Formats: sequence, structure tokens, C-alpha cells
Amino acid sequence: MVRSRVPRKILAVIPARYASSRFPGKALARLDSRSMLEHVYERVMMSRYLGIVIVATDDKRIYDAARRFGARVQMTRDDHLSGTDRVAEVASAYEDVDLVVNVQGDEPLIDPDAIDAAVLPLLEEPAIPMATLKKRIEDPREISDPNVVKVVTDRFGNAVYFSRSTIPWPRDGSPVTHFKHIGLYVYKRDFLLRYSGFPVGPLELAERLEQLRAIENGFKIRVAETDYESLGVDTPEDLERVRALIRAGQAAVHSGRTGGSACHLEVEQALSPVLNALAKRSVAEVRRNG
Repeated sequence: MVRSRVPRKILAVIPARYASSRFPGKALARLDSRSMLEHVYERVMMSRYLGIVIVATDDKRIYDAARRFGARVQMTRDDHLSGTDRVAEVASAYEDVDLVVNVQGDEPLIDPDAIDAAVLPLLEEPAIPMATLKKRIEDPREISDPNVVKVVTDRFGNAVYFSRSTIPWPRDGSPVTHFKHIGLYVYKRDFLLRYSGFPVGPLELAERLEQLRAIENGFKIRVAETDYESLGVDTPEDLERVRALIRAGQAAVHSGRTGGSACHLEVEQALSPVLNALAKRSVAEVRRNG
């Protein structure tokens, strides 16, 4: 059920760094006339539930670029160990906020509906401290790929475990549905501000998955299902793939319109399902060829 009124104040933070071992400056790389960061920001702004959207960075170049395209942006410390810590620094300044959404700054095809799907559980059940997303795995090769994080949930939709291994393991060969984790997070603000202080357990250390810290410390993570195909940009090759998808998506949207011109927002809204379909196809092709 989609609610027409959201009484709780929700902050979205997009952590963006300039430094990257594989692709320095990727946040400011151009996808068309706009940078990757601007694409992310515009798509996050299309979410129905968010009240405030802020870019968080420790780099003056990203700060200036974000200001130029009209984003709210905050400079943060440069010694954070993770994007979660950077998001928490921003959230600490907003005492009237109830929920905080952490949106990766390197996913320019992020679906606004996926953001809403992750937010909704915490609106409906305030006792839940944290939520994230899962997507049904369609390519069997992803099941055993350690770079694809899998998640299993209980019958209430709470995460039981996240792993790089195959979970669940079909011991007798019977059919089983596998889900991959989509790394978008929603937190209750007070929980987020305490998160970095929780002890790091052996499971988090073994899997190198920060979200396991919540489970190891006895907290629930609600996992909502989405059809969104996550396609992050980690390398220049990834950037070229996304550029091609955006060009194809824009061409498809414009060719499908008859009569009158559409405003930028209308085009972007129409683009979301097209880009998601193209992203699925692209991921499948890469795996077939890789």
C-alpha cells in the first residue's frame, strides 16, 4: 500500500568521494551533459517520501560541482572509514529528522521506486531500526559469485544473514529462490548515530559486510523486495556501459512520445522503467561474455 501522506521527516544523504583506487573522480565523470553525481541526485529527488536530500563530501571539487547544479551539499571530515560514517555525520546535524537514507553516489540509474520501497517498512513499523533491499536472482551465475552478496530472510521479511557464499544451499537439489542484496539503506536516525560504536563481530570480519554488524548485535534489518537492477560505476568501462544505456533509454522514451514536448521531470520519470529493463539486459550480457 502506498501512503499519500508521510508524517515523518526523512533525510537522504548521498556520500560522494573524489578519491577512488580504480576510478578517481568518477562522481564528476560525465554521462551526458550531466555528471554521474547529478544523475544520482536528480533521481533521488524523484522519490515520493524524501524531505531533504544532501550530498556529503570531503572534496572541494565535488562540493563546488554539486552547488552548481543546485544540490544541497555538506562538507564532512576526511577521516571517515566508511560512507555510513559520513552519512551519520550529516544526520547528526538534523535533530528533527526521523529516518535517514544512505544512497550510493555511484549508482546513476537508481530507481526512485526502489528508494520508496526501502523507506516504507520503517514508516509502517517504527520499531524497526534499519531496512534495505533484495532482488530475485535471475542469472544462475550470480548465485555462486562472491562479488554478489546474497541475503536470506525470515517469514516476516527480516534478514537472517548476508553472505558472499551461496545461501540457501539446496542440499537435495530441490528448487530454491535466491536473492541478492541491493546496497541501499534506511536507518532510524538515533540508531544510525550509534551504529559505528557497535562492536565489529567475526561474521562482519569474515564476510567484509558492514550490515552484518546490526545482526551480530541483535538488531533487525527489514528487507524489502525490489525489481531494481543495481548497476554501479566502479571503472571507466562501467561508465561507458551506463552512458550507452542512458542514450538508448532516452531515445526509447522520446520515440515513444507523440505530440507536444515534455518537461525534464516527465522525461526522467518515464525513463526509470526503461533504464531498469536495459540495465537487466546489460548485466546479463556482461555475464554471458565474461
